[in-house]
Amino acid sequence: MELTWYGETCVRMRGRDAVVVADAYPSVVGPTGRGITADIATYSHPDDKPLSRAKGRRTRDGGTVLPTSLDAAFALDGPGEYEIKDVLVTGVRTYRDDAKGATRGRGTAFVVELDGVHTIHLGDVGHLLTEEKLGDIGSVDIACVPIGGALSATKAAELVAQLDPKIVVAMPICPDERECDDALRKFFHEMGEEPTPQPKLTVSISTLPSETTTVLLEARGKT
Repeated sequence: MELTWYGETCVRMRGRDAVVVADAYPSVVGPTGRGITADIATYSHPDDKPLSRAKGRRTRDGGTVLPTSLDAAFALDGPGEYEIKDVLVTGVRTYRDDAKGATRGRGTAFVVELDGVHTIHLGDVGHLLTEEKLGDIGSVDIACVPIGGALSATKAAELVAQLDPKIVVAMPICPDERECDDALRKFFHEMGEEPTPQPKLTVSISTLPSETTTVLLEARGKT
């Protein structure tokens, strides 16, 4: 499975049989998605406008399935369990603050099983997870964690400890580059390592590290 970071919380996961793109909002990838294609698109910020052409039907659990301009078969923006193109996706309700969304609104963390690798995309989560949420999420191999948002570096490291993944993908989401650099520095200090930026992450079940490893990816950037 190949994982690429486009900026902020936008991540693409490319497997053998399917491609999943998380958070392809126009503010990150531009108004047309600049050629990004996917089989599944997930949106962790339901209060923001997704890169989609039409509103779709509501699902029983409050999520939405809608056509998108990513050439995706399905786009998901709420909690629930989904199976699309043999890819299992679980959406878990989260919040973008530590007050159940009172300040910054709701969110959805998505767990994606692709090529046997379980990846959780936390979006712009703003709190630690309860035991109930951790039970809904289950075991994960890769955690895509926002850095520089509502969570402090210490809280972000605590969240990683809760999930206990093999790989942590840091997603800097600060509006200011200097703030992001400072947030990343503090987070890497908490994690006890300072990774070198790399273009993409390629991983399989057999190549997962034995201990938690932090990864920093180079943003694809707008074109």
